Amino acid sequence: MAGIVSYGAWVPRFRLGKETAGWGMPIEKAVANYDEDSITMAVAAGMDCMTGFDRDAVDGLFFATTTSPYIEKQGAATVAAAVDLGKNIVTSDATNSLRASTLAMRSALDAIKAGSARQVMVTAADTRSGPPGSDLFQAAGDGAAALLFGDKGVIANVLGSHSISEEVIDLWRAEGDTQVRTWEDRFVYDTGYLKLLPEAVSGLMQKMKITPKDITKAAFYGPTARRHGEMARLLGLDPKTQVVNPLFDQMGNTGAAYALMLLIEALEEAKPGDKILLANYGDGADAFLLEVTSEITKLPPRRGLKGYLASKRILRNAGIAGTWKGARGGGLSGGPPSISARWRERDEIDRLHAGKCLSCGLIQFPQQRVCSRCHTKDQWETVRLSDKKGKIFTFSLDNVAGGIDIPLAITVINFDGGGRGIFMLTDREVEEVKCDAPIEMTFRKLRSSGGMHNYYWKPMPVRA
Repeated sequence: MAGIVSYGAWVPRFRLGKETAGWGMPIEKAVANYDEDSITMAVAAGMDCMTGFDRDAVDGLFFATTTSPYIEKQGAATVAAAVDLGKNIVTSDATNSLRASTLAMRSALDAIKAGSARQVMVTAADTRSGPPGSDLFQAAGDGAAALLFGDKGVIANVLGSHSISEEVIDLWRAEGDTQVRTWEDRFVYDTGYLKLLPEAVSGLMQKMKITPKDITKAAFYGPTARRHGEMARLLGLDPKTQVVNPLFDQMGNTGAAYALMLLIEALEEAKPGDKILLANYGDGADAFLLEVTSEITKLPPRRGLKGYLASKRILRNAGIAGTWKGARGGGLSGGPPSISARWRERDEIDRLHAGKCLSCGLIQFPQQRVCSRCHTKDQWETVRLSDKKGKIFTFSLDNVAGGIDIPLAITVINFDGGGRGIFMLTDREVEEVKCDAPIEMTFRKLRSSGGMHNYYWKPMPVRA
C-alpha cells in the first residue's frame, strides 16, 4: 500500500517572541532570514527528509507553495537539484492555493499506485503575510515540510481520502500583491473554512466507516488559534488528547506547508497502529486517513519539526524581521550572473558537488581537471558536500560590503572528511563567528536582479 516513507521539516532559526521589542505578543513565530524564501526552505526540509535514504530511488519531486519566487519558472526543478536528486525525474509545482501541499500529495500517491513512480517527494513551503495588525499578520509564520511517498518501507499507510472543491473568495493575492487580502471574517469562516473542512472530513469518515473516536491524532489546517480550536469541536475531537499542538505560539501558520508540518508533528509521536487524520483547506478541502506501521520505529534519526523548533534565536527588535522581508532578494547588490556561465557550473552551484581524486583521494572544490596534490589529470569521482558538516578554518568580517547582513562574514570552511571552500556565513550572531566553530550547509539566495534569483550554498552554525 502506498504511503509515507520518510519526512523532514524546516523552521527558520530566528523568531519573534515576547522578548522582541516592537512585537508586543506573548507568542513566538518563525521568520525567514533575508536570504531565505520558499525554495530555500523547501530544500532544507527535503535534505532533512532524505536523511538515511537513497536519492537515486526518487522518481519525482512536487513543490507546493503560494509564494513561489517565480511566476514563470519551475521552483521544483531548483529544489530537486539542490537536494541532489537524479536528473531523470518528474518535477512539478503546485501553487495558488493553501491546499497545494495536499493536492501534490494526492498526485504523488496516484503516481505510485499507477506504477509510474517508485518514490515521490512532496515539499511545501511558504512565507506569507497579512496587513500589519491583522490576524493573519500575527498568526503567519514561515516554514517548510517534506514527505517522501512510496510503497515499500512505509511508515504510515494512506488508507483513504476525500476531497471537495468550492469556489469561494475568502483569501486572495493578485499578481504584484505582497500581502494576502481577505473579506469580512464572518463570511470567510462561515461560508468557507468552518463549512468546507468538516464536509471533507465527514465524507472521509463515511467512506472509511469510522467515527471521530477512531482517530488517534488529528492534524488539520487552521487560520488562527481560535478558529483551529473551534474546528476541533466541530469535528467532534477532543482538543487535549486527539488534536496535535497547532503551534501558533511557537511557529505560526505556515500557509501551504502548515497541514503537512502538523502531520509531521503527529508522526514524531506516533506508535504503530495509530490512525491519523490529515485535513487541509483552500478553495475546498482535502481529508486523508493514515495508519502508522511498525516501520516508523526503523526511521533513521533526523532533525524533524521538533529539532528545528527547539533550535532558535529570538530577535531583539521586530523591525529586523520587517527589514529582512523587504530585502528578500538576498541582501547583496549587483547584477545577475552570466546565465550561461552558471549553467556550466550548475553541479557545483546547485548541488555543491566536489571532486575526489581517484589517485590520491584529495577532495577539491571546485573540481579542477588537474589534482593540486598529485597532479593527476581528469581522474575524479563526484562527492556531495551539501550534507557534510565542517568547521571554520579562518574568516573575515566586512562592515562595508555586507548590505543588510553587516558585518558580512566570509569564511573558509574545512569539511569533515576533506574538502575546503570559501563561503558567506548565514544565520549567525557575530559572537558565533570564530575559528573551529562547527557549521553545516544551507541553500540560500545570494541576490535577486533582473527578475532572476541567484542561489548558492552557505554555511551556518550547527542547529543543535
